[in-house]
Amino acid sequence: MTPPRKPTQLEIAAAAGKHVPDLIAPNLRVLFCGINPSLYSAAVGHHFARPGNRFWPTMYVAGFTERLLAPLEEQVLLTQSYGITNLSDRATARADELSAAELIVGRAQLFAKVARYRPQVIAVLGVSAYRTAFARPNAVVGRQPEQIDQALLWVLPNPSGLNAHYQLADLARVYRDFRLALEDSH
Repeated sequence: MTPPRKPTQLEIAAAAGKHVPDLIAPNLRVLFCGINPSLYSAAVGHHFARPGNRFWPTMYVAGFTERLLAPLEEQVLLTQSYGITNLSDRATARADELSAAELIVGRAQLFAKVARYRPQVIAVLGVSAYRTAFARPNAVVGRQPEQIDQALLWVLPNPSGLNAHYQLADLARVYRDFRLALEDSH
């Protein structure tokens, strides 16, 4: 498979405010909910596409995928009953460019998606964004006490390369523990 052409700096800058369509279907096992698309992701039209984002390597090392997927192969996740959405559709250079109001609106939009698509589990990828969007200032990574409709709610670390608190091995461990907890619940 030939890798796609890298977007130019001008194309990346022009992606500000654009969005990446949800990767979603009814009755998914897990709907991964990122914070928002990066400019790079919006420029290429695929989730977690920015070089340095560790989502795809983490999914592989944690055992969610059988091989390392490229962002352009994201549709493979649907065949494994996983999907991707975001709290905010608006692409930015950094997640901290989003306002608290945008994250709160995103929570309401996430609730609507859960009601429509009925995933079993929601995994919000970023504890700081979760704390703001869900008004849970003391939330920590892991399973949350509330649910969204019938969906269990988890918070996982943000896989962005900008998240210096977690290296790939740390992310893989937390995501693997999440996957194993899901398997144990069945």
